Amino acid sequence: MTALSAAQIRDAFLRFFEERGHRRVPSSSLVPHNDPTLLFANAGMNQFKDVFTGRETRDYKRATTAQKCVRAGGKHNDLENVGFTARHHTFFEMMGNFSFGDYFKQDAIAFAWELVTSPRWLGIDRSRLAATVFSGEGGIPWDEEAYGLWKAQGVPEARIFKLGAKDNFWAMGETGPCGPCSELHYFQGDDIPCAEEKEGRKCQGVACDCDRWLEIWNLVFMQFERSAEGGLTPLPKPSIDTGAGLERLAAVVQGKRSNYDTDLFQNIIRAIERVAGKAYRAETDDGVSMRVIADHARATTFLVGDGVLPSNEGRGYVLRRIMRRAIRHGKRLGLERPFLAEICGAVIDEMGAAYPETRENRAFIEKVALSEEESFRRTLDKGLAILEVEMARLAEAKERIIPGQVAFQLYDTFGFPMDLTRTIAAERGLTVDEPGFDKHMAEQRARSEWKGSGEEAVGDLHKRIAAELGETKFLGYDTTTARAEVKALVVNGARAAQAVAGDRVEVVTDATPFYGESGGQVGDVGTLAGPGGRMAVTDAQRPVPGLIVHLGKLEEGRLAVGDLVELTVDDARRDLVRANHSATHLLHHALRQRLGEHVKQAGSVVSPDYLRFDFSHFQPLEPDELRDVERTVNELVRRNEAADTAVLELEKARETGAMMIFGEKYGDRVRVVRLGPSKELCGGTHVRRTGDIAFFKIASEESIAAGVRRIVACTGPRAVELAQRTDEELHHAARLLKAGAFEVAQKIEQAQKRVRELEQALADARGQMAAARSGDLAGQAREVNGVKVLAARVEGDGNALRDLADKLRDKLGQGVVALGSEQDGKAVLLVAVTKGLTNRVKAGDLVREAAKLVGGKGGGKPDLAQAGGPDAAGLDQALARVEELVRAAVA
Repeated sequence: MTALSAAQIRDAFLRFFEERGHRRVPSSSLVPHNDPTLLFANAGMNQFKDVFTGRETRDYKRATTAQKCVRAGGKHNDLENVGFTARHHTFFEMMGNFSFGDYFKQDAIAFAWELVTSPRWLGIDRSRLAATVFSGEGGIPWDEEAYGLWKAQGVPEARIFKLGAKDNFWAMGETGPCGPCSELHYFQGDDIPCAEEKEGRKCQGVACDCDRWLEIWNLVFMQFERSAEGGLTPLPKPSIDTGAGLERLAAVVQGKRSNYDTDLFQNIIRAIERVAGKAYRAETDDGVSMRVIADHARATTFLVGDGVLPSNEGRGYVLRRIMRRAIRHGKRLGLERPFLAEICGAVIDEMGAAYPETRENRAFIEKVALSEEESFRRTLDKGLAILEVEMARLAEAKERIIPGQVAFQLYDTFGFPMDLTRTIAAERGLTVDEPGFDKHMAEQRARSEWKGSGEEAVGDLHKRIAAELGETKFLGYDTTTARAEVKALVVNGARAAQAVAGDRVEVVTDATPFYGESGGQVGDVGTLAGPGGRMAVTDAQRPVPGLIVHLGKLEEGRLAVGDLVELTVDDARRDLVRANHSATHLLHHALRQRLGEHVKQAGSVVSPDYLRFDFSHFQPLEPDELRDVERTVNELVRRNEAADTAVLELEKARETGAMMIFGEKYGDRVRVVRLGPSKELCGGTHVRRTGDIAFFKIASEESIAAGVRRIVACTGPRAVELAQRTDEELHHAARLLKAGAFEVAQKIEQAQKRVRELEQALADARGQMAAARSGDLAGQAREVNGVKVLAARVEGDGNALRDLADKLRDKLGQGVVALGSEQDGKAVLLVAVTKGLTNRVKAGDLVREAAKLVGGKGGGKPDLAQAGGPDAAGLDQALARVEELVRAAVA
């Protein structure tokens, strides 16, 4: 067997199919663009789903890919198995070849057999291979055709196995395309343990869950359409969808029993060895931890590289769990300093040639990994402190079980795995309420389940229109007026031949100068006029790629399919949008120049009135940083350099150093926009020269998510208006302070200092009053079984009550102080217990019971607790209740 590297295997797979007429299509993002029901891309066919269903057409009928995949949340979740088995991964690569109504079973099987066995390609030993075919089930006959085709390739009949629907029938969903599967399996050896044999049963061969037979390729034959009633009808154009995991193929070709022993992981594991100062030994606990880190660093690198950031919901929540699991295993290896960013760097070194976006985003990926790890390490220490407090409470209460809710809080909030909590508990002779933990875990799992909505029916309508008419030719880079033919009308959500005055309508023309909203830039507005009617275009949208739709109300006459119409964009509004879009590019450049290359666009809105730019950064911008950014943009504006655009192949554009935006889906050819030193891939409209922006002004900067900041700014006349308004506010403040405009800050500082002095004087006066009142009140204390109890109504807020209670407690020596006051019609209660009494009387218990009489609740420490309630009328009863409770406790 040829000892190919994983990179060579990937390249050989793609070259093999290219030579056989397949288009090599780049991997889509891990964040699916055309399937909102998916958490992450988890199969090679995801990006072709609409092609298979006929809702989208492409200029090729054969494709091949190496697709980035993640399975770590929702239905496909292998997270907890990663590191403990030879095959489970959160991130993996799925290679595949696809036929969209072109070739079918015969060619698919011949291709697979040749690629896998030919010495020119992978050269896997034929004697170790077996094929499976669908055995027939639910009224569907067995796949006799596939059986014969494998046999024709030279596979012995004894090595062609029939399996049921569980293993060998695939469906896209409850309805839609489906069909039988056929798999290739590789025999690893009978020496591999089998759980069935340990139980005294026979190994099930290719159908067994053990690793003796390893599935390396799955061929899906899409040949039926399943209806809502469950019936199957043959597809007019049967298709092929295959998947071969690179990690498994590499293990087979390289003669390894574990994916982690292949070159895909070994260089990453060596990097872990260096930072840990330990050698990798597969069978040890340290070996498990190194495998977890290697796998999770790959997932982290690619998820962050595709724009996913750690957070507490959705995709970000899954990423955070992956990263924190890696960091915990780093702690198990004894790593007390941040390491994950360095291992992500090793992943980029290993895979950057195949996935250049990881190299382009290296600074950002490493910054995110470092920031998350530093944050989690601080959180981890807090979690340990909470666990210590809980174990101390259990010891005092003579209890031996850590509640499931506490264990879950440690897991969910502080990232503690159950085994860590269990280990620490065992060291103290304690156990954990694991059923209680499991109950909370079941509720938590729902948080990582993807609840993306399905696509709306109207989206299907637009896809059908796009498939029928093709792309709308966009003329708006060169003109804002044009004549075009009406190709389709949508009235009230349905196709129509014509529209009449008063109708809300969507108009599709063969060409248009209107920019359809995309890439953050809002759609154009204007007018559409035909021979018999006129429409005000209030928006232009791109409901599906390539299709531009004009939305608005037909103001007069009628409009019909086939009419020639005059399309006119609102020029003045377009100019404002252009200026803001170009300023966004310059802002992006200035931020990267001032803050670092980790800054990446994370979203934008470009409208006539303002621009909004979201970007990756981990702390607020200092005033001098904002000032520098604003100054840099305006310097670039004043240079008045000409804008330059070019349409290039994607790889050529990448080679020029053009910025690519997180989450954007790019075609084979892209538009590169250069504005001075800024160069980005962008399909939007821009100024002809940077001087057309005129003036740039930042309005605000704020955080919108962990690691994501937002700047709102404006240009031209709107920027002048903002500057004038700011100037007016400054002068108004100066007049109120009786100061000059440049003395406002000084005057405010002086006023703040005076306020602090007055607040301190007020606090001192309150203290003196409290001391005087405490002397009077202390004499009212009653003796209850040797304990002094003082319960009294006083005036003041919670702070005043605390000050007074401290002084009264000191005067009593040993006793209980209960104070109540009325604030805005509501009751405030405070109970203080001297230190020597807290083993018999606890302030929190007293205040909780008393609070019930004012309709409220409260709590606190054993020596000091506070409560509030809406019913101030019950205050006297509440204070009397405290005295009753103390009497009962010290009897």
